[in-house]
Amino acid sequence: MRIEVTRDVFKLAEVFTISRGSRTEAKVLTVRLHAGGLTGWGECVPYARYGETLESVTAEIEALPGDITRAALYDLLPAGAARNAVDCALWDLEAKQAGKRVWQLAGLAQPGPEITAYTLSLASPAEMQAQAAKHAQRPLLKIKLGTPDDMPRLEAVRAGAPKSTIIVDANEGWSAAVYADLAPHLQRLGVALVEQPLPAGEDDALIGLDRPVPVCADESAHDRASLPKLKGKYDVVNIKLDKTGGLTEALALRNAARAEGYDVMVGCMVGSSLAMAPATLVAQGAKIVDLDGPLLLAEDRDEPLIFDKAGVHPPVAGLWG
Repeated sequence: MRIEVTRDVFKLAEVFTISRGSRTEAKVLTVRLHAGGLTGWGECVPYARYGETLESVTAEIEALPGDITRAALYDLLPAGAARNAVDCALWDLEAKQAGKRVWQLAGLAQPGPEITAYTLSLASPAEMQAQAAKHAQRPLLKIKLGTPDDMPRLEAVRAGAPKSTIIVDANEGWSAAVYADLAPHLQRLGVALVEQPLPAGEDDALIGLDRPVPVCADESAHDRASLPKLKGKYDVVNIKLDKTGGLTEALALRNAARAEGYDVMVGCMVGSSLAMAPATLVAQGAKIVDLDGPLLLAEDRDEPLIFDKAGVHPPVAGLWG
């Protein structure tokens, strides 16, 4: 088997801003596994928050042996972007070799569409209200917060989209005291979920804290090994394939999290439909689905995922799986 890694850049439809900075394009790595005249592929988004770069992740992938299997992969690479792209490419290749879909190989029910959140970029309250009004027909909006001016922004979004369900991503920008102070206002404004309000290394402060609005672990939750550290702090676990290191661990984490009483959210980095395709399998029946990456792009892969009123649809075989 030959392993090929390429860098791809997708222009965003608009500048995308969160509390950590702004971007105008999505830089991803595409992995292709060539064997017996067939090619399986996958995509990952290296994330600086976890010490990953395009260069470091490429080096990890290129160091793998040509006879790599999904089982062996978990002994050679840690949870992260490199393992994700290779794991998903292996699933795609196995499906093509078997003449089946990945959901069949994984023993899953046939997937269907799931309502996904749409993320509003961080901006002034007036600009965010305008964004919200533009997307007020969407049933689920996500707001990136984590700044000193969060409440005016939240009020503005609610005014712009009075009927949409709202979830909030604080990107580790709050403290326990800030969450406790904001919680009644979040309830009043119909916020259904808060992602990672505290820095991952300081989230012990959530233990014993009243959580009237459910709190979701994002940066604090990577794979199944993360679960013991979440006890008493979180209500929901956000599963992202670039954190779990692939579809294999994502499915296992979903089952383990639910077994321990957590609700599940399935999220994404900003990437193409190829990155979202495996996540649509994990997203089946999730409490919250946030797979809007392709909606933020000005350009996408061939045979992209379909987004409509029913939500994000599973991929066609020509895309992945």
